[in-house]
Amino acid sequence: MAKLNLGSGEFPKPGFVNVDYYSITPPDVRHDLDAFPYPFEDNTFELIEADHCLEHLRDPFAVMREIYRIAKPGARVRIRVPHFSRGFTHADHKRGFDVTFPYYFNPSFKGGYMGIPLKLHKLRLTWFAQPYLKKSVLSPAVFYAASAIGKVIDFFANLSPFLASRLWCFWVGGFEEVFFEFEVEKAAPSITATQEAGQATEPSVAS
Repeated sequence: MAKLNLGSGEFPKPGFVNVDYYSITPPDVRHDLDAFPYPFEDNTFELIEADHCLEHLRDPFAVMREIYRIAKPGARVRIRVPHFSRGFTHADHKRGFDVTFPYYFNPSFKGGYMGIPLKLHKLRLTWFAQPYLKKSVLSPAVFYAASAIGKVIDFFANLSPFLASRLWCFWVGGFEEVFFEFEVEKAAPSITATQEAGQATEPSVAS
């Protein structure tokens, strides 16, 4: 399975092609994710992940359009971003996200469909996210207590993420993360089109 990790930072994932630009840890591919197109062919990846990456970029919809281009038909796209209730706690964050983000990839949403058909499979709010970072700054007692509290809050929030996001997210200090998993909806390249593309690239031979 061809897998891509966008914005790998200091946490590259084994088995993935890790892409970043400003990270200290050398990525597999160094590329500015605000620069298009990305250095990959159409229909390349079966799984694309972007963990806390989109909030740092200028145009998230342009990024999603590029993800769609390089994803295979039926590929899964997993996005983790800060919920708007905690979206600006990092100095470089340009935005927070809401549970309505998937609307813009639904062709039936006339209020702002972006022409990128993605089917939502999972949506989840997380109160205590990125534990791999928290362990380095919190004492063990605080870390495990917050983890336990977070599990309780997450349980109730994910009974209805829309209600939590619209009504009571600020009552608990906001949610640190919202997770989306999409399926890429596009037709597989036809054999004829693939053959024609291959023939077009073959050098002609003079008789």
